[in-house]
Amino acid sequence: CQWRKTSELQRSNNRCQRPFRCSQCGKNFTKKKQLKYHVITHTSEKAFSCSQCGKLFTRKTSLKKHMLIHAGIKPFSCSQCGKCFTQHGHLKDHLVTHISEKPFTCSECGKSFTRKGYFRTHMLIHTGIKPFTCSQCGKSFICKGILKNHMLIHTGIKSFSCSQCGKSFTQKVHLTVHLLTHSSEKPFSCTQCGKSFTRKGYLERHMLSHPG
Repeated sequence: CQWRKTSELQRSNNRCQRPFRCSQCGKNFTKKKQLKYHVITHTSEKAFSCSQCGKLFTRKTSLKKHMLIHAGIKPFSCSQCGKCFTQHGHLKDHLVTHISEKPFTCSECGKSFTRKGYFRTHMLIHTGIKPFTCSQCGKSFICKGILKNHMLIHTGIKSFSCSQCGKSFTQKVHLTVHLLTHSSEKPFSCTQCGKSFTRKGYLERHMLSHPG
């Protein structure tokens, strides 16, 4: 009974501290402006468009953050390795990679993860569930991020260009792999014979020549 009273008191205090309540989901906010921006997330309205790639956003601040990608500005740097990012959220995700603790372990294959979100996404691989479907071709994916990258195929937009030869790519990871062709760097090495490769896929195919 005492616990119930304490819980009710806490909820009452939260309502006083955050008087602006969303009628859609019940979430509370300290400022009316915060509620205004939040309500937009319950609609499909995306009024702010990127002049570079056409991507749409519900908030002007989100568009401004996105524009940093095209400007090449990366104001958030990792204190551990110096790697830079366009958004603070991306830096926070990266910092986790410097933590050796991985408390979320897959019961199917034993792979461990630093964050619960990564673990949940991984588990979809074993279940075969792909909840995010492309409206253009019907292809399905396990997470929203992969679907977003896939959609660039249908738009034809290639925002990432090689400074060496001008070749363009829809995804940054494809550009990163391509840049290796302009250098002598081969970061993927065979543990059996020492042979090195520019791409992980090439190494994996090579490893098939070392049975057992």
